[in-house]
Amino acid sequence: MTAFWLRAALSGLVIALASTVARRSPALGSLIVSLPLVSVLSIIWLWRDGAESGQLADYIQNTFWFFLPSIPMFLVIPMLLRRGLAFWPALGIGCGMTILLYLAMTAGLARFGVRL
Repeated sequence: MTAFWLRAALSGLVIALASTVARRSPALGSLIVSLPLVSVLSIIWLWRDGAESGQLADYIQNTFWFFLPSIPMFLVIPMLLRRGLAFWPALGIGCGMTILLYLAMTAGLARFGVRL
């Protein structure tokens, strides 16, 4: 259980650092969150917990496929905010769109034999 809390604390520190830095420098805060720190940390945790190489490879590859449909959210939400839509509806639309894109990506890849 100690390992869980250590992982949670470290992951939380990354988020806290990024949001604190973003108050002073949105670009630097964005750079911090754009780094695949959560992915790298989770890969390290899986490896440390004894995951097989095949498991790690599947996890990393699946992360790539799920990352792609999330990219448009980072364009749609700012566009909606700049057009005057309130924060929560813009976030909801961005997240809803991302969920639909996840479903489309999963179905599309399955047609080519890629299972997520």
